[in-house]
This record gives sequence, structure tokens and C-alpha cells, in this order.
Amino acid sequence: MLHKEDLPRLVEECLRINGGSASIVEVCKYVWDNYENELRNSGDLFFTWQYDIRWAATQLRISGVMKEADYSPKGVWELADNIRHK
Repeated sequence: MLHKEDLPRLVEECLRINGGSASIVEVCKYVWDNYENELRNSGDLFFTWQYDIRWAATQLRISGVMKEADYSPKGVWELADNIRHK
């Protein structure tokens, strides 16, 4: 079972696996491909996770893990440079 608060970790995991950046579609595909069963057993999150994934990206931007949207190509989520190289 996943909770909304787990989504930032999954977004960061996907970005790391993809060399530090991915489109939102790639992130959603990654989450679905790897966490489908957990999502299906997560109550209301099953119906909202694709919306909530955007919330997760915002949380990662606030915490400095992801670059601000203004500093990434349109439609691409990127790890911050200091995080990407850890």
C-alpha cells in the first residue's frame, strides 16, 4: 500500500534511474510498471496518483531535490545538479 507521501521518493527513484531527468509520462509509466500492485491496493490514491505525482514534483522542488520548472526543458523533470551527481 502506498500513500501520497511516498510519491516524492518514487519520482526521485525514476529520475535517478533515467540519468537525472524524465518526462512526466516516463515518470508515470515507471511508477505504474513498478508499483501497479501497490497502487491498486492504496485506496483513493489509486484514483488520484497521476494528479498527486505533480504534487510530489512540487515537494521535490521545494526541498531542492529537483530543478525548478523554469530551469528545465518544457515537460521534463530534472534532478538538481547537486543531487544528480551524488
